Amino acid sequence: MMPSVSVVIAAKNYGRYLPSALDSALAQTRLPDEIIVIDDGSTDNTLLMIRPYLSNPRVKYVPLNGLGVCRARNLGIELSKGELIAFLDADDLWEPTKLERQLPLFADPGVGVVYARRTLIDPNGKPLSSQRSDLHRGELFNVFLRTNPVCFSSAVVRRNVFDHVGLFDPSLSLAVDYDLWLRIAPYHRFDYVDEPMVSYRTGHGNLSSRMAERTETVFHLLRRVLSRRDLPVMPDPESVAEAWGSTCRSMGYATKKRSRMEAAKWYLKAATHDGHWLRSFKSAAGALLKR
Repeated sequence: MMPSVSVVIAAKNYGRYLPSALDSALAQTRLPDEIIVIDDGSTDNTLLMIRPYLSNPRVKYVPLNGLGVCRARNLGIELSKGELIAFLDADDLWEPTKLERQLPLFADPGVGVVYARRTLIDPNGKPLSSQRSDLHRGELFNVFLRTNPVCFSSAVVRRNVFDHVGLFDPSLSLAVDYDLWLRIAPYHRFDYVDEPMVSYRTGHGNLSSRMAERTETVFHLLRRVLSRRDLPVMPDPESVAEAWGSTCRSMGYATKKRSRMEAAKWYLKAATHDGHWLRSFKSAAGALLKR
């Protein structure tokens, strides 16, 4: 017997996209048992857009007063009843067979999270080209130190995982999903469906303007997890070096417009961690010489 599934959608001012997200959840070949939409203080037409869906007994709408994305998602999890929690951002779309393909992987009791590939779409839903990224399964703590392979809207999480590691951290405003995966990975295995099951909408938010802030948050998360001595899986030195190096490079990229010298320093600092000196010198020179 397949476990029950709750879908949690945290939405704020995405009324123009929300109907498409809901339609994609309701078009699943394995229907979710419930869809909980947490409206975190929208001031656009979100209520008008969701109203036609409220006659569907699977859809529940909960308005809030701008508590933030973490508290909105946490409330959705707390109100849900499913054994599995599937996340869908209000501006993304699911392929019809997503849940049907993912749920059987939870037959392995050691699997705590199942994700899938994604494709990119622009704000109008037009497909965009993108590189095919590497996906990973199993115990992924050291993988998550180096990179985040999980598209959030593709993730399905076993409920008892949250009982074990906690919910989203409301002290964070950025990188909140990365923080969750870092906390889950030492204790629970990940698996994936090797097909695009999500259309991820990009190009309409302001995350690029907050890249430096997000990178600072990643530094904080890495320091926090690497300072722990009670983890069942310890970080390997190569992964730690790559984690610091790649994060320093991200900060170099994020600070180029603000200060070329600052960016160059970050690129060179990256090499002191991971040893990629040639790459760092080229990036630093490019930052200093770019007109």
